[in-house]
Formats: sequence, structure tokens, C-alpha cells
Amino acid sequence: MKKMMTLAVMMTIAISAAAMTYNEARSEALFLSDKMAYELDLTEAQYEAVYEINLDYLMSVNSRYDINGPWWDRRNADLRHVLAAWQYDRFLRLNYFYRPVSWHAGAWVFHIHNRYANRAFYYRPRPAVFLSYRGGYNRMHAGYYAGRNIHRPAVAPGHHHGHGPAIHHGHGPAGNHGHGPAAHNGHGSHNHGAIGSSHGHGHGPAGHNSGHNRPSPRRR
Repeated sequence: MKKMMTLAVMMTIAISAAAMTYNEARSEALFLSDKMAYELDLTEAQYEAVYEINLDYLMSVNSRYDINGPWWDRRNADLRHVLAAWQYDRFLRLNYFYRPVSWHAGAWVFHIHNRYANRAFYYRPRPAVFLSYRGGYNRMHAGYYAGRNIHRPAVAPGHHHGHGPAIHHGHGPAGNHGHGPAAHNGHGSHNHGAIGSSHGHGHGPAGHNSGHNRPSPRRR
């Protein structure tokens, strides 16, 4: 009886830890890639490649032991080919991008949702490959992205200092007043308030933007 109960528990764990379905992986890859495009200032070509890379990684994670395993290493290697040096350095500093998945209490945890709580907000349209790509580039022996000529921004843009989501106040789906993802204050968008009392410059959720407005988020 005890052996049967142990076997039942093991089977439950195995089912819970099973690979995500294609639709689940695609949805999470899209949300993650959209936020990477926003914070890393990706070009359209980079955005499509990053979506493919994220989808490949999520579809390859079959258990918690895969989270930081060979498929994670392959994701990082592919991203190194796609991102400019300054983008990759920023990527490494943002743990919700660098280590996007963990395993907790028998379920996958996607850290990007701790930072971007509204799952209906998107900053860009879906990449062109969203409906057609079903994964597999990461299983090519020689690195699919190593020889591709993908346009990369040469230098980091200097017109904004904060790289997080806009902080909303007041009314609307995300409690925003003003226009776009952040309330305006004279020139450009200026973020107020804080999540976790994060202010100033850098990569916190309440970093300040100045000079140019970021694109308004889209809702699916």
C-alpha cells in the first residue's frame, strides 16, 4: 500500500512537471519577448529572433532540472548572437530576463509576471513568426543564429534612464492617468511612484524616463 501511494505521488509530480504545451509556451514566450523588446530596445529583427529563442527554451524545459541546464545555456548563447553587447550586458543584469523560469510548489513560475502584473498589456504587435514558428532552431548542432545578419543598435539610446514598466496612477485598466504607459509631465514621459520604493535611474520598476515617450502598451 505504501509503495502504491509513493508511486501515485511520483506520478503526480511527473505530471505537474511535464513540459508546457505549445500554446502555453507560446503565450509565455510572447509576453517575455515583448517586455525584453521594451526594456532592451530591440529592433524588429531582434524581436522576432528573441521570440523564437524564448519559445525554443520554454518548449525544451521538461522538468525543473532543465531550467538552468543545457537548454538554458543554449538560450544564452543564441541571445549573445542576436543582441548587441550593451543589450546583452543589460540582459544579464535583469534576472527576470536572464532566469525567467523557476519551479515552486509543484508549478512553473515566470518571474516576468512579478514585474509586469497586467498580463493584457503589450508594447508591440506580435512578431511576424508568432503564428508560423513552432520551435526547433535550438536543436541545430551549429547554432542557427551564429551566421545570421540581424540588425543591432550600435549604441544604447541615451534618451531614457529607466527601463521598467510605466508606473500607473488613477483610473483605467492599469490605474493610469494621462496618456500612454506613464503620466506626462511637461516633456516626455515621467514616471512617479514606486514598486518596492524604487526610484531614480537604472533598471528598477520606477526608473524615470525623459526626452521621448515610450510606446503605449497594447492589450490582447
